[in-house]
Amino acid sequence: MAKINGWRIFFDNHASKYMDESFTTNTVNEVDFIEEELKLPVGSNILDIGYGTGRYSIELARRGYKVTGLDISENMLFEAKRLSKSEGLEVDFIHADATEFILDKSFDACICLCEGAFGLLSMGEDPFERDEKILKNIYSVIKPDSRFILTALNGIRMIRQYNESDIDQGKFDPIGITEIYPLSKILPDAPTDLLIKEKGFLATELRKMFENTGFKVENIWGGTAGAWNRERLKMDEIELMIVGKKFRLNDKLEVKNNNF
Repeated sequence: MAKINGWRIFFDNHASKYMDESFTTNTVNEVDFIEEELKLPVGSNILDIGYGTGRYSIELARRGYKVTGLDISENMLFEAKRLSKSEGLEVDFIHADATEFILDKSFDACICLCEGAFGLLSMGEDPFERDEKILKNIYSVIKPDSRFILTALNGIRMIRQYNESDIDQGKFDPIGITEIYPLSKILPDAPTDLLIKEKGFLATELRKMFENTGFKVENIWGGTAGAWNRERLKMDEIELMIVGKKFRLNDKLEVKNNNF
């Protein structure tokens, strides 16, 4: 029997309303930021993991980049294709799971933003194993020295939100820094017994996960959507941002030696 993915159900139901969310209103400024960080010539190939309705992919395509987007939701795919077609833009939107995808091309950079895939777990999924699979898949399809920008939920904020009673009730796992709740909390028509999880990350966790999968960390900042500003992570900020670069062989040797 196939495993039920609660997040796929949520995003399929939320696709038509996604662009009404307050955090989607600052796309142009956010893509300005992405361009400054990636430092790529127009025409470069960019991979967008968890593209949603394609707001970053489409804005990057407007600016002349070649974009491939990957998302688990078929209805998000439909919305993204509809929006890109309405502007006459060519974006290669793909329906796939970020933990399992295989692509036959290589990319000059990757973005995975606003919890499009990272940290969104079904019950039974290990938070570290699952997201490390995503990192390994990204590593396998981007070129050496290519940059990768990720935003993830801020684990410090998550820890500060919960107490011992929440842990006893199964609402929060302090070992995995993971929220656990019924899908019906965010999708009222969903079965009340279908649980989903959201993983919060400490910067140290992400740094180690990046290095373990072949990325050299360049910067870690606060990364809440609409407020990207290259400033230190604040304790109650919703998201953090990590910018990494795919190792070259010499970089790998240098990091390994520095860890002794």
